Amino acid sequence: MSDLTTRLADRLRALRRERGMTLEALAAECGVSRGTLSRIETGETSPTAEVLGRLGAVYGLPISRLMRMAEGETAPLVRKMDQDVWEDAESGFFRRDVSPPADDLSGHVIEGRMRPGAVLRYDRTPVQDLEHHLVLQEGDLIMEVADTSYRLAPGDCLRYRLDGSTVFRAGADGAAYYIFIL
Repeated sequence: MSDLTTRLADRLRALRRERGMTLEALAAECGVSRGTLSRIETGETSPTAEVLGRLGAVYGLPISRLMRMAEGETAPLVRKMDQDVWEDAESGFFRRDVSPPADDLSGHVIEGRMRPGAVLRYDRTPVQDLEHHLVLQEGDLIMEVADTSYRLAPGDCLRYRLDGSTVFRAGADGAAYYIFIL
């Protein structure tokens, strides 16, 4: 396991304990099995993007904040080679924190890449009304935000606020995009 996976496992375990939750209670709340949660918290496996979304919803934290909590301090200049990368092999999702969020700054940028046909589902939003600007760089992507579907082509920008479920569907060529989170 990577150092980031180990730090993320430690942070997720600490969040659960800070809230006085058992693994059973967390499993019931987020809909992920107790065994899977245990393996994530011990660093035996890395959580999928969907599982991170579910945990974030329980804790009231966006995935970016969960990742930042595991990353540690951020510097004003973050070289590409030093930017944290996380990959969900199961869903075909790759995420790079281009400008990791900092405690004293409100926005940040992530790069997302999805393999052809990959689907990411987030059933509920961890933070209501969080503003996103998604700019598609390559491929094609169908975004479902709440009850509305949008088909994006390279160069398109979708601006939205999280207020329900979100689904990312990569087309036949996959998708590469940046999300600016405010």
